[in-house]
Amino acid sequence: MGETLNEPSTDGRRSKGERRRRALIEATLRVIERDGAAGVTHRAVAREADLPTTAATYYFDGVDGLLTAALTTCMDDDAEKMRQLTVATEDIDGLRRLAELMAEIVDTPGRLTAEFELCLLASRRPDLRGPTNRWKSALADFARRYTTDQVRIQLFVSAYDGLLLHALLADQPPTADEYEAMLRELLPDAG
Repeated sequence: MGETLNEPSTDGRRSKGERRRRALIEATLRVIERDGAAGVTHRAVAREADLPTTAATYYFDGVDGLLTAALTTCMDDDAEKMRQLTVATEDIDGLRRLAELMAEIVDTPGRLTAEFELCLLASRRPDLRGPTNRWKSALADFARRYTTDQVRIQLFVSAYDGLLLHALLADQPPTADEYEAMLRELLPDAG
């Protein structure tokens, strides 16, 4: 089973392309953090990624392609983190760990602000709801570790993002201890 000469892994072109694509997505998020979604252009993203403008136009068809890729990446990354936390909580207090994670997230709110702006884009575009649905599914899976009550699961899924959004609006965001108290109210069987 040898590799063929034109296989992308042998020449590194595929991994270089994946690195550039990821750099452009991360740059898109930084532009949204700083300027909002309205500030996203191929030129602004390429400049932020320290790449030529042609790189952004090569990997993404229009600004919509950049925004869609950023939303998908954020939601899939967040869902994976939640899945890892769900699995890792067998031997630790998962609600405490989640509360600590929430406090860390709101401590540097730029990325969170960008994610909420992208979620608002998905609220207007049903074709973009796949990534947000995967995120909500990961939250529900976490809640199912603590309860089978469907209303509590739905409440947790809805409240989680609301708690983070309200932290962005607060002069002093909640601490891990405050988040933990709220999470234990949402999932009281976890205590």
